Amino acid sequence: MVVEAHHHHRSTLKQKNKSFKSHHATKSALKDIAKGRTVRQSTKSPVVSTIAQARLNRRNTQKQAQAAKRASHVAATRIFNGTDGAPRIVAIIPFSEDIDTPACIQALGKCIDEEIHGINERKNIWTMKASRFKTSLQFLPVPFARPFAALDAARAADYTLILLSPTIEVTPAGDTLLRMLQAQGLPTTITAIPPTPSAILDSKSKPGILRSLLSFMHYFDPTQRRVFDLGAPADALNALRGLAEGCPGEVKWRAGRPWVVGESVELGEDGVLKVTGVVRGGRLSPNRLVHVPNHGDYRVSKIVSAPLPRTKHAKPGAMDVEVAPVLLAEHVPSSADSLVSTNVADDMANEQTWPTEEEMVGALRGTGEDVVPDAKKGTTPKRIKRVPKGMSEYQASWIVDESDGENGDEEGDEVGREQIDADEEMVPLDDALDMESERKSVVAFQELDMEEEQKQLTSWRKRSQEEQEAQSFPDEIDTPQDVPARTRFARYRGLQSLRTSPWDPYENLPREYARIFEFEDFKRTERDMWRELEDDGIEPGIHVTIFVEGVPRLASVSSQSPFVLYGLLKHEHKKTVLHFTVQRNTECEESVRSKDPLVLCYGPRRLRVNPVYSQHTRGGGKGANNVHKFERFLWHGTTTVASVYAPIAFGKQPCMLLRETQDPHSPELVAMGTFMNPDTTRIIAKRLILTGHPFKVHKKTATVRYMFFNPDDIQYYKPIQLYTKHGRTGHIRESLGTHGYFKAHFDGPINQMDTVCMSLYKRVYPRWSENWVTPGVGGRRDDEMEE
Repeated sequence: MVVEAHHHHRSTLKQKNKSFKSHHATKSALKDIAKGRTVRQSTKSPVVSTIAQARLNRRNTQKQAQAAKRASHVAATRIFNGTDGAPRIVAIIPFSEDIDTPACIQALGKCIDEEIHGINERKNIWTMKASRFKTSLQFLPVPFARPFAALDAARAADYTLILLSPTIEVTPAGDTLLRMLQAQGLPTTITAIPPTPSAILDSKSKPGILRSLLSFMHYFDPTQRRVFDLGAPADALNALRGLAEGCPGEVKWRAGRPWVVGESVELGEDGVLKVTGVVRGGRLSPNRLVHVPNHGDYRVSKIVSAPLPRTKHAKPGAMDVEVAPVLLAEHVPSSADSLVSTNVADDMANEQTWPTEEEMVGALRGTGEDVVPDAKKGTTPKRIKRVPKGMSEYQASWIVDESDGENGDEEGDEVGREQIDADEEMVPLDDALDMESERKSVVAFQELDMEEEQKQLTSWRKRSQEEQEAQSFPDEIDTPQDVPARTRFARYRGLQSLRTSPWDPYENLPREYARIFEFEDFKRTERDMWRELEDDGIEPGIHVTIFVEGVPRLASVSSQSPFVLYGLLKHEHKKTVLHFTVQRNTECEESVRSKDPLVLCYGPRRLRVNPVYSQHTRGGGKGANNVHKFERFLWHGTTTVASVYAPIAFGKQPCMLLRETQDPHSPELVAMGTFMNPDTTRIIAKRLILTGHPFKVHKKTATVRYMFFNPDDIQYYKPIQLYTKHGRTGHIRESLGTHGYFKAHFDGPINQMDTVCMSLYKRVYPRWSENWVTPGVGGRRDDEMEE
């Protein structure tokens, strides 16, 4: 039998697969191989969490967020807890004339069978003890169509109850008020409709109306979830529960700032105003000043506790025992703030030069005025002036000729101000403040004759045309033919670059700059101020009586707005140059020009200002030289910086710019914004562009006309660089003829259809601000005056 031989391949040709390293070893086998050695994980490589570890991390994060939320809720509601807890302040703002505010508040009290105190006593604070929710409420009712009273009430409230009508739409004035409340900072808001008879509002149409009102409120406050019907007991109870058990949202600009709503306001015989209320917000120190809206800043002499009467025994019919007040804090002169808000200008600190007699004679002859020939040697010669008949020589010496003042530019930058007679009779402080308040209220409206009224109307109608020209041809101006350009634009200078060319910020400052304050390092001052405030003053939630010195009698008179004391932080009463970033209201259609009179609202203050607008650089930086271009108008859709003289503010406080109308109770909302910084070195440069026409062109050289009208002006402005609208730059070579023609050379060929330009700059400043008085503030209430 034949045995078949098997074929074998050579071993070098056999394929050997790489064996698996672990050989499917178990965990115990791998531990035996490692023999206790562990691989150290790199600190630079990210930790790869397992599914269980990731689950634990998520739970820990949620637990921390829940604990932080609970802690913030406890901190926000701590002052409302306990038998002596502070009442929750609710501002009630109606937005229709058919809303009965007392009926709405009574509906809230009726749902828990509680009585409203002060509702029938014509007081501006109504109180209710909500025993079911173990708290108390204070209602600040606001009359209809009184926007300033609504702003004052919402500024001091924990909640805002907005009452909308189910039958009457919100007017444009109400829409403006909602925008103003939104710009000021709304506290927690609850929206409701008043109790309405079923004949007017049936059950079928009510759900649709409530949805429509909720959609309207979402535009101003997206956190709104429901509109309550106070006519339904269940809805009224839910609305009251939201006011009594909710956590009021924090208004950011009020964080850390103390304020006291005056439950009792009494003017003592010694002229000291006693204000009783609960300290809210931050710590209140007697060494800091307090601000009374519409009246000013004042000093606190002392703070005394004002404990509520306690029941001796918890039995029915037990008598109340009054607890004696205790002195909590007192004014310390060595560490207290001063009432001085402005510096006293020292003219003698400036550089003084006295011209010689020959210089004075030459200057007077140059003006074309005669000099008295018998003037004594070494004295200043007198000018011959026309003296009105019947006026003495002493009275005539105070006459200022019109030629003595500077010629203002086309926008009236140097407008004269009214002077007050220094020899008026001395009056007491309170009477002087009252007279000042009445004088300002009179200035707000003045009856003009028909000629002046028509003149102002014509000027106002030209505003739209000027605004259109400013958009089409920004900063361009025609050179006057009758006045030399070097005289007309004597205060202007040429700059090669607006952003980088050097400009001394302390050069030729106006007199107002000698009165203001300047910080060496504002950020450091603010940081130190907050650090000192942590342990100084009375804690929030304590019922106190504050003794304020120097407040006029007018402040103690009952009015539509609640009496609120706002504690000022250190340095906040000193005036300086403040800058606000603002955006124009989209509903404001009329033009807003620089230096137009407006009302500035920021924090608890309202001032009558004439702001100056300038460009807001990208990122808000100062640039290389802190020079920013002046804006003639406040444009739509752009962020602009408004500069004013005003008391210092700390933090990102919101601001509003309002314009007074013929109705003092219906202001126009012009712009909204935020406080930026108090920078006194910010240079606002107003630009003028002188334009010329290239009469003859030869490659890079052109003969330009209509920019100047005499050869002296050409020689004066020869060093300043020229540019064209198509991007060419050049310089003046020489003057041609006697009619203002000149030859210019550019860096490239120019077109005859191009325009030759020259930019001139000068620094502008805002005007001094004044305190603003709310319309109707006086010895009587507005409703009593109307009756």
